[in-house]
Amino acid sequence: MRLLYLIFLSPVLVFAQPAQPNAAEIKLALKKLNFLGAALYVAAHPDDENTRVIAWLANERLASTAYLSLTRGDGGQNLIGSEIREQLGLIRTQELLAARRIDGAEQFFTRANDFGYSKSADETLRIWNKDEILSDVVWVYRTFQPDVVLTRFPPDERAGHGHHTASAMLAQEAFDVSGNSNRYKNQLSGAPVWQPKRVYTNTGRFFSNTIDENTPGVLTLNVGGYNSLLGASYAEVSADSRSQHKSQGFGASGRRGEANEFFELTKGAPAIRDIFEGVNTTWSRVKGGNNVRPLVEQAIREYDIERPYRSVPILLQIRKAILKVEPGVWRDRKLAETEQLIKHCSGLFLEAVASSYYASPGQTVNLNFEIINRSPVNIAVKALRSSNLMLDTTFRTTLVDNVPLTFKTRKQIHPDKSFSDPYWLRESHQDGLFTVRDQNLIGKPENDPAVMINAEILVDGEVIKFSFPVVYKWTDPVKGELYRPFEVVPPVFLNMIDPVLIFYDDKPRAVSVLVKSSTDRVQGNLQLQLPEGWRSEPPQISVALNNAGDEALHTFTVFPAAQETTAFVRASVAIGDKSYDQSLQIIQYDHIALQTLLPKAEAKLVRMNINRAGKAIGYIKGAGDDIPAALRNMGYEVTELKNGDISLTNLMNYNAVVLGIRSVNTNDRLRYVMPSLLEYVHQGGTVVVQYNTTVDLTAFSPYSIKLSRDRVTDEKAEVRMLIPDHPLLNVPNKITAPDFDGWVQERGLYFPSSWDVQYDAVLSMNDPGEPAKDGSLLIARYGKGYYIYTGLSFFRQLPEGVPGAYKLFANLVSQSSAEVVKSEPVPEPLLRQKKTKKGKI
Repeated sequence: MRLLYLIFLSPVLVFAQPAQPNAAEIKLALKKLNFLGAALYVAAHPDDENTRVIAWLANERLASTAYLSLTRGDGGQNLIGSEIREQLGLIRTQELLAARRIDGAEQFFTRANDFGYSKSADETLRIWNKDEILSDVVWVYRTFQPDVVLTRFPPDERAGHGHHTASAMLAQEAFDVSGNSNRYKNQLSGAPVWQPKRVYTNTGRFFSNTIDENTPGVLTLNVGGYNSLLGASYAEVSADSRSQHKSQGFGASGRRGEANEFFELTKGAPAIRDIFEGVNTTWSRVKGGNNVRPLVEQAIREYDIERPYRSVPILLQIRKAILKVEPGVWRDRKLAETEQLIKHCSGLFLEAVASSYYASPGQTVNLNFEIINRSPVNIAVKALRSSNLMLDTTFRTTLVDNVPLTFKTRKQIHPDKSFSDPYWLRESHQDGLFTVRDQNLIGKPENDPAVMINAEILVDGEVIKFSFPVVYKWTDPVKGELYRPFEVVPPVFLNMIDPVLIFYDDKPRAVSVLVKSSTDRVQGNLQLQLPEGWRSEPPQISVALNNAGDEALHTFTVFPAAQETTAFVRASVAIGDKSYDQSLQIIQYDHIALQTLLPKAEAKLVRMNINRAGKAIGYIKGAGDDIPAALRNMGYEVTELKNGDISLTNLMNYNAVVLGIRSVNTNDRLRYVMPSLLEYVHQGGTVVVQYNTTVDLTAFSPYSIKLSRDRVTDEKAEVRMLIPDHPLLNVPNKITAPDFDGWVQERGLYFPSSWDVQYDAVLSMNDPGEPAKDGSLLIARYGKGYYIYTGLSFFRQLPEGVPGAYKLFANLVSQSSAEVVKSEPVPEPLLRQKKTKKGKI
C-alpha cells in the first residue's frame, strides 16, 4: 500500500481541475431535461457493470442512470499495488466513480462486504446477512426510483460466482417488496415506497451461446450508436469508462458500429422494442409538469452553442416552472439539473481553497475564495455560509463579466466536526457486512466533502443556492494544477512502524510509533495498550510537536508473554482530557482521488516459536504484495530484484528467491530471465513461485505445471498432509493442523490441475461437497536445489499475522539452507497411482 454521496445530484469532487462542461455537453444536458425516466443497473462488484449499456442509457436515451454495485470489491486482487481488503475496496470505489464521470451515470453501493470468491448464492446470502442487504437494495430503489432495473447476471449458477448470482436474486426480490409499505417500514420516513416497471437480465452469449435478436422473449437494443455531441460512439465511451478499473487490469479498446445487447425479462411487464415501453417519460408524469416541456423545447431550439449564456433567461423560466410541480424525486432531480445548467451556461466559477489539506476540529483555517461570472448575465453574490466552518457572511457584490471576486478569510472548524475517514470503515464490521448506523448514508459511494460552502447567488434577481467544497490545490511541475480533498482529521496521527510484530521467544523487542501532528502545538503522553501478560518500558513517553506536519519516532521495549499467543497492541496519545488512537494511511494513484484512511493505530502481536534457515532472500515483484515486509519481520534480509539484477552470479548471493503474486502475468521480461533462475535452482538455490493465472507454466518451471481456476474459498477448510514427513512440512518448523487455523478469506486460488511426477504434492484440501484438490503446494528437487509452486494465499495471510502461514513460508524459503532430512522415496506403484488419479503429465 502506498502510505505517505446518497445525494443523487451532487457533483463528485475530482482530483484535478474541476471541469467546466463544453458547449456541446451543455446541449446534451439541456436535452436530458425533457426525459423523465430512470434506469438502475445492478451487479455484485466494481467492473461487473456493462458500461456500454450504461453509457447508451445516460447519453442516448437520456435517462437518469445509475449502477448499484452490491460490494466495493474488497475481496479481489490488485494489479497496481499491495493494497488488499478494505484498502482495495476504497481504490475500486474510486475507480467506479471515475468510470461514472465518463459515462454519465451515478453510483451506489450496499453495505455488503466482498469477502472473497464464493461458490454459491446460499453461502453469499448467509455471510452477507441477506435481509440486511435486501433492505439496502430496496432503499436504493425507493430513493433513486428506477422505472427499469437491469441485472448483469442471471439468478442461477450460470452467473459463475455466488456474489453474481446473489446480486440478481436480490434485485428481483427487491422488485417484489420495494412497493410494499409493510416491508422495511423504518425507511418510509426518508423515502416513499416505489415499484419499478420491470426487471431485465442483460444476457448475452456468455450465458447463452445461441442467443441473438431473433430469440423469442429477448429484447434487443443496438447500443453502438455515435453521439456527435460527445464525439464518440457509446462503445468508445464505454471503453474509456471500463479502463478506469486499473487495479483489475481492465483496460479496454473502443469499438465503432452496431453493437447489440440482449435483455431477458425476469420480473414485471414485458417490452417489445424499448425498455421504457409503458413508462411515461414526459413531464406529464408529474402533476403540474405540462408547463415545463415547451420551455425546455424552446431552450433546446434556441440554444446558441457559441453563447450558452443566452440560455440563462429561459432556464430561469424553466426553474420557476419546476418549482411549481408536485414535490418528488423528479422535481428535485430536474431542479438540480436546471440550476447546474444555469451555472454552466453563465460560466460561474466558485472555489474555496484551504491553505492546508488537513485540519482538526476547533482549528482555524486560512481560506482563499475565488468567485467569477464569465458571462454578461446579471449575477451577484448575496451570502456565503458554512455550519462546519463557523462562516455566515452576507453581502451583495455584483460579479462583473470575467472579473474575479477574490478574498481571504480565516475561520474555525466546528469543534464537534467528525473526521473524514470513509463512513463504512469507521467501525469494526462483520465478514460480510459493513457497519453503517445512519440510514441516510446507506447507498452513498463516498463521504460528502468534509466542509461545504453554501452560496446564495442572485441570477437576474432570482436567488439560487449553490454548494461547493473546500479543497486544497497546488501546482505540480509536471502535471500542472492538481486538487485533493480538504479533510478533517485528528490533531495527531500514530503509525505503528510494523503492522505485524513477531516475537520468536520470550525476549523483548523494540516497537516504534511514528507520531505526526496535523496542527500546531501538540503536547501529550504516548502509551501502548498491551494484552495481559505483556508490558512495555517505559510505560509512557512524552510527546511535543510544535508545528503542523512535525513528526517524531518513539520507541518502546515490549516484553512478550511467555506462552504462544496472538493479540493486538494499540497506541494512543492523551492530549488534555482527550485521547487519540488513529493512524494515517494515504492511497495515491494518478487515476483516482487521493484517499485518506484513519484506522486504529494498532499492530498484531504474534508470540510464536518459529525457526528459520538462511539469511538472504531475493524478491521479484509481481502484481504487488507485502511479502517482503513479512520476510523482513521474520528476520530475513530481503533484496527486491529488478530484471537487470537477475543473473546467476547475483542470484547465488541469496538463500532463496521468491516471485511475487502474478509475476508471470505482470512481468513481460520474466520469461527471458527464467533460465538464470532455474540454473540457480540447479546449483542449489530455492525458488518459490506464488500464484499466477497463466495456464501453462512450462516456460517458468523445470517440469511441467498446468494451472486451473481451482480454488478453496473456505478459509476453514480441512487441510490434509499428503506426505506428513516431507521436509517442507518439518524443516525448520513442524507444520501441523493447528497451523491452518485463523486463516483469512480463503485457503488459496489458481491451483495446478496437473503436474509432472517430479513434483511432490504435500497438501490436500477442498471446499465442502467438492473433490480433493492436491495442487496447492508443489515442490520438486531440481539438481541440487528446490523449485516450489504454491497457490496458497500467503499474500493475504502474512499481512494479517497468521502464525501458521509464517511458519510454513519460513519452511518454503529455508529448504536449501536447512539440513533437510529426506523423506522416504515414494514407491513406483504409488507414483503410477498418483499419475492416474491426478492426471499428471
